[in-house]
Amino acid sequence: MTDITDMKHISQVQVNERRPSAVGGDASRFVILAASVFLCFSAAIWAQTPVSPPSDANQSWTVTRESHTEDVLPTRTVESHVQEGNRSVDKQSVERLGLGGHFEPYQDTETESVQVNSTTVRTITRIFVRDGAGARALWQTTEEERRTLPSGESRTERVVSALDYDGKLQPARREISQTKKIAGDVEETKTTVMLPSITGGLAPAVQIEERQQRTGNNIEFKKTVQGLDAGSGKWQVSEVQQRSTKEEGNSRTTEERVSRRDYEGKLSDYARTVSKESESPSGEKQSTVDNYSVDMLGASRDGSLYLVQRVTSSETTGPSGQQTAMQKVEEPNPGDPSAGLRVTSLISDKVSSGPSGAQATRTVQVRNGGGEFEVMSVDTAKSDNIHAIHVQIGPPKPQ
Repeated sequence: MTDITDMKHISQVQVNERRPSAVGGDASRFVILAASVFLCFSAAIWAQTPVSPPSDANQSWTVTRESHTEDVLPTRTVESHVQEGNRSVDKQSVERLGLGGHFEPYQDTETESVQVNSTTVRTITRIFVRDGAGARALWQTTEEERRTLPSGESRTERVVSALDYDGKLQPARREISQTKKIAGDVEETKTTVMLPSITGGLAPAVQIEERQQRTGNNIEFKKTVQGLDAGSGKWQVSEVQQRSTKEEGNSRTTEERVSRRDYEGKLSDYARTVSKESESPSGEKQSTVDNYSVDMLGASRDGSLYLVQRVTSSETTGPSGQQTAMQKVEEPNPGDPSAGLRVTSLISDKVSSGPSGAQATRTVQVRNGGGEFEVMSVDTAKSDNIHAIHVQIGPPKPQ
């Protein structure tokens, strides 16, 4: 077994950010930057694990990133992955800048996954923090076992343990999920979440039921979350998510609605998302995501859904394999929310690969208080594993 600490770094990521001008104030910059961070999922170039791993089971990679953000101490993250046979190990080490101007260890996460046999996978994740003396101390563990039953059903049990007041690890959360097919095209998953009770130990506190039905190229999904009412001891629905996905040729439309219990105890509309994706015969991909919410910055909630964000993305692949993704984010002006949407940030990603590996560049521009766009960050990544860097616009396709 190769020791990850001795592995050669195969990827380097440097982040260089310019400070924006003072025009516009801290509040507007924070809102714009927060929106950009929220949308990073739709044009991801920093892959935690390979999207399409090579056929060779014995593979490894390491990624080092540095982040410099205004008014925040710089951080450095080192991630590594090792796959050997039926065992994989992922490590993440987060370091922050200390008083002496050097990066100091802050938090470590280690995840080990073992394919025990053809039906069972066990995974354990350990999170370490630093104590007052700077020594590494175990803070939290998550143990998971997923089994495929002879009937074709699957059962997953997950236990999260955290430190108690005496500094000992104690179970703080337990989840049991069971997935089965009700019919050929209907799949159902039921999950029970157990949390600490006033009488000691863990007791059922949340129930989640998910049902997915596939009819041809269309998928209907519904998720119902119930919580145990402390007063009556009865289960009450707290949230319902419904998603419908329709595919036709090279286009896909997805609509999702979320209802939550309001202050009157009734389920009402909380959010809605409509996404449309298409791919041209030449391979160019287009995506538009409209996000609606009962909460809009600068306006009081009145129970109606308002368009609070629109994300337009495009992705192309050049003759040499270079991928380019462009993303435009539009949001209402908090000072005049009824005036419609305006562009608040622009994100561009470029990924190229060759015999020596792959490299990527992300540039983020945001609108300042004067209405002009300026570069907020430029991130670059390099790797000799072409599967560790990729571009993806829009949410992943439903399974």
